[in-house]
Amino acid sequence: MRPIDLSRTLPHARIAELPNPYFGKVRDCYDLNDGTRLLVSSDRISAFDQILAVVPWKGQVLTQLARYWFDHTADIAPNHVLGYPDANTVHCKHVTILPVEIVVRGYLAGSTSTSILTRYKTGARDMYGHHLPDGLRDNEALPQAIITPTSKAFDGGHDEPLTADEIVDTGLLTKAQWDEVCHKALMLFARGQEMAAARGLILVDTKYEFGPDAHGNILLADEIHTPDSSRYWIAAGYENALKTGTRPPSFDKDVIRSWVVARCDPYKDSIPDIPLDMIEKTAQVYIGAYEAITGQTFVPDATGASPLERVRTNLAGFFPV
Repeated sequence: MRPIDLSRTLPHARIAELPNPYFGKVRDCYDLNDGTRLLVSSDRISAFDQILAVVPWKGQVLTQLARYWFDHTADIAPNHVLGYPDANTVHCKHVTILPVEIVVRGYLAGSTSTSILTRYKTGARDMYGHHLPDGLRDNEALPQAIITPTSKAFDGGHDEPLTADEIVDTGLLTKAQWDEVCHKALMLFARGQEMAAARGLILVDTKYEFGPDAHGNILLADEIHTPDSSRYWIAAGYENALKTGTRPPSFDKDVIRSWVVARCDPYKDSIPDIPLDMIEKTAQVYIGAYEAITGQTFVPDATGASPLERVRTNLAGFFPV
C-alpha cells in the first residue's frame, strides 16, 4: 500500500481556452477546430446517475491503462488515438460511435438484467442469437466467447438485447460493418485473455466501442480492457469458487458503490458524504488493478501546482490562436 495524497485530484478539466466543450459524467471533452478531439479523464467517480466522489489518480490510471491496451492491440484494430499530450488526456480522431454496444463474454457471469447468467437462471437458453447448452454452472467458461450486443440507450432508457439479424435488418449497422466489428471484437478479446492469463488474471467479459472516422474507417475508440469496461477475476481463486458456487475473487472497484448501497437507496435518498478512507481505498484498488494487469509500477505524474494546472499547461498547444 502506498500513501495517497487526497489533495492531488482532478475534479474537472474545464479549460475556457479550449473550444467546443462537452462535459460528461467523468470526462471533459473538446472538439478542436481541426476536426480532432481531446478527451480528459477526470477523477470523478459516477454511479446511480450522479457523481459520488473524486478519487485521486483514477483518471490517470484509466487513461494509462487504456493506452497500454491500445498499444498492444493496434495490430488487430486501428484505434482513434493520435497522442497523449497529458497523463489524463487522449488526443484522438473524431469518430461517431456506432449505435450498438459490443459486449464480448467468455463466461456465464453477470448480475444485470441483460447479463447471460441472469437470463440463463430464468431458463433461457437462446439469447442474443446464440444457443447455450444445459448444465452450465454459475461463472463457468462458455464453450466459446460470444458477442451479446445491445442497443445503446439514450435519454435514460435501458439497453435492449439484440441479435445479429435484428442489427442488420433494422439498419443499425450494415452487414459489412457488423461482420467487421465482430471479427475485431473477438480477436481483441482473445488477445486480452491471453495477456491477462500471463498475469494470473481471467478476462471474463468486456465492452468495446467502435465508430467510423471522417473517411469511413471503423476505429476502436473510448477505452479498452480497463476495470471500468471489463470484468477480471483472479485466476488463483477461480477453480475453488467454481466448485463452491461462490463469486470468484476480483478487483473490487465498487468499494464506494457498495458503501453507499449499504446505507441508503441511492435512487431515492440523499447520499451521505463518502468518508476519506473509502476514497483512499478506491484509489488503491485502481492503482492495484493497473499494476496487476500491466505488470508495471504505476508512476503518477505529480508535476504542476495542481493536476488541473498541469493539464492546462500540457494542453496549451491546442488553444486556438
